[in-house]
Amino acid sequence: MNVLVIGAGAVGIGLATSMKSQNANVSIYARGETAKAIRENGIERCGLFAHYKFGKDDVDVYESYDDIPKDTFEYVFITSKTTANDDISQKLDQHRDILKENFRIIIFQNGFGNDEHYLRFFDKKEVFSARVITGFARPQRHISEVTVYTEPIQIGSLQNQDPNELQTIADMITASGIECELTDEVDKYLWAKMLYNCALNPLGAILDVTYGKLTENEYSMELMDKIIDEIFEVIKASEYETFWNNSEEYKSLFYSKLIPDTYNHYSSTHQDIQRKIKTEIDSFTGKVIELGEINNVDVSTNKIIYNLIKSIESDF
Repeated sequence: MNVLVIGAGAVGIGLATSMKSQNANVSIYARGETAKAIRENGIERCGLFAHYKFGKDDVDVYESYDDIPKDTFEYVFITSKTTANDDISQKLDQHRDILKENFRIIIFQNGFGNDEHYLRFFDKKEVFSARVITGFARPQRHISEVTVYTEPIQIGSLQNQDPNELQTIADMITASGIECELTDEVDKYLWAKMLYNCALNPLGAILDVTYGKLTENEYSMELMDKIIDEIFEVIKASEYETFWNNSEEYKSLFYSKLIPDTYNHYSSTHQDIQRKIKTEIDSFTGKVIELGEINNVDVSTNKIIYNLIKSIESDF
């Protein structure tokens, strides 16, 4: 099996190492200092679960699509920031000769609707989405640390395609120590993560606190409640579905389990702000606002949070 991982951040290195541990041939598209670090040190996964380390000769690294060998890859894992999707989807289309005939693209990203970028160029049977709620960090450019585990990775299709053909991928990730499952309800899982990310990520970044600290302040809790309420109205108006009947049912789980399980975690949005790079706010809060405006739903709290993040980003 030949797998191309596009995006050498914490998730990308983590999944690349997972697949390599199960004897897949793994190549990574990376650039600059990250590409250099992988070429010099290989890749490594540490933290929770099994620890794997592969040397510099065990994985190929490419900085240009022109250098990637033709007719090679059965699977492409998209693990980049969502801000790169427009460029990646176009580059894959322009270099589709690197892909084997029955290739599949699997998107392991935050947010909802990321497949739309790829569906401009590829058939719906070729594009799948994954919900990743496992926490990954990158202590060094070539190392991924599994920091938090709450639920399995879920892989499915937002276009009603049968995910069973990806059973081998799910089994290999599971065998590496991170449980992975297939689902016909990936939309529900993605909306579950949207609720979690929208309520916690930007607010934690703005206030410079962990997820748990947000629950120790009545004002931040009121904001989170309003964000969640608005998203449930958007889900209802957009005719999507999630696992809870109403916002109160979700909030009961959110405050009793989801936040305590990740109490000391800083959001990816917080990490981006600290590094002064553009965040993925458009892929989650921005998507809520987009759907709210289409369906005439009040998303004013989400809009305020979105504008605050965009204000901070304006100096980057």
